[in-house]
Amino acid sequence: MRTLTKISMLAALGLMSQGALAELTQAQADSLGGDELTPMGAERAGNAAGTIPAWTGGITELPAGYVEGQPLVDPFPGDQPQFTITATNYEQYQDKLSPGQVALLKRYPDTFRMPVYESRRSAAYPDELYAAYERDAVDAVTTDGGNGLANVDSYLPFPIPQSGIEVIWNHVLRYRGGSVRRVYAQIPVQANGAFSPVILDEQLTFANYLPDSPENRLFYFKQAIKAPARLEGDVLLVHENINQIVEPRAAWIYNAGQRRVRRAPDVQYDGPGTASDGLRTSDDLDLFNGAPDKYDWKLIEKKELYIPYNAYRLLDKNLKYKDVVLKGHLNPDFLRYELHRVWVVEATLKDGERHIYARRTFYVDEDTWQISIGDLYDGRGELWRVKEAHNLSHYQVKVPWYALETSHDLISGRHLPQGLANELKGYQYQWDYKVTEREYTPAALRRSGVR
Repeated sequence: MRTLTKISMLAALGLMSQGALAELTQAQADSLGGDELTPMGAERAGNAAGTIPAWTGGITELPAGYVEGQPLVDPFPGDQPQFTITATNYEQYQDKLSPGQVALLKRYPDTFRMPVYESRRSAAYPDELYAAYERDAVDAVTTDGGNGLANVDSYLPFPIPQSGIEVIWNHVLRYRGGSVRRVYAQIPVQANGAFSPVILDEQLTFANYLPDSPENRLFYFKQAIKAPARLEGDVLLVHENINQIVEPRAAWIYNAGQRRVRRAPDVQYDGPGTASDGLRTSDDLDLFNGAPDKYDWKLIEKKELYIPYNAYRLLDKNLKYKDVVLKGHLNPDFLRYELHRVWVVEATLKDGERHIYARRTFYVDEDTWQISIGDLYDGRGELWRVKEAHNLSHYQVKVPWYALETSHDLISGRHLPQGLANELKGYQYQWDYKVTEREYTPAALRRSGVR
């Protein structure tokens, strides 16, 4: 298993380490993987109430019925909801709900509910990554006011975070298989429930898989539209950099109708997301991605929250999109919420900066460093959009990720699920995806987009 190329931003770019937090002691780093902390920096023990279990290594055996190369099966098929949170009883559980979740319950009181299941800490990463995490716990620092990194040799620079920006870097860098290709449906749903799926074919390759990548490069991303016919053939290419103050994200789009490649400077910050009908921004794919420089980041607390987890029911190939996607939200019959500990990080737009989200509150799962809930506020301070990531683990390769992510517009009543593959054949992920640098060049875009 490859680790990230050593990032030496201070030396390579001559930056002063502005606002870098003190490095941890070796004794603190040694606590990772011990009696108190998991190798990921999460609390190993369960909670006092017994409603969150201890972490015992995640899913360690392939579940019955799983066939290699085929879609995932639910490792917990016998689990049933312990109780259900609704618009009429949410106040009993409000201390363990985000404001956005409460808003969804109130917005759709007759149809939206949150079935709560036994909490299962199923997440695990490859064992060979854990030693690098311990090294980074001592050495890694942020640079340039939090916008860059130094001394990072893994996918987890800050397993024992001391600031909000460190938690967000953990989310941005987290391990997603190194190099992967996936195909899925993104479905903009209108307020009346009507929808037309957009099929996306995506490649994500971290720079360490391509040995000639520049030192500041984080990953390469390519996204091709396969359907509907009016959009088919359009391709987006992104060169994602670590410190985007020094070297901004570079993006290109191949427009199949015009048969030309052009630079895409709007594919960042609050530029519109691909074929999303305006329901997401470029920087809220994966709930947050890209440069953090427009916001001040504050670590609020660590708390217990009901978040989507072990969402294997959403993968069922016997379901059609219309079974899962309802007016206003997903079908609660196929949702699963569990109680987990999360880091709460608040991002507040800096004075003089512009973005459609003036404030964003993120709830980050302690076992995976994945953002699980995002509450997004407009310029008036009103809650506008709510994002949820329905977590699961690709246990055969030890990669926690999302079954899908959703974006709910509380004002318009529209929503956007991304990641569904019920009507697509087979298993939509290709792990350890083999690519070369040439595949991620602007010159390769036209070949990718031929109809």
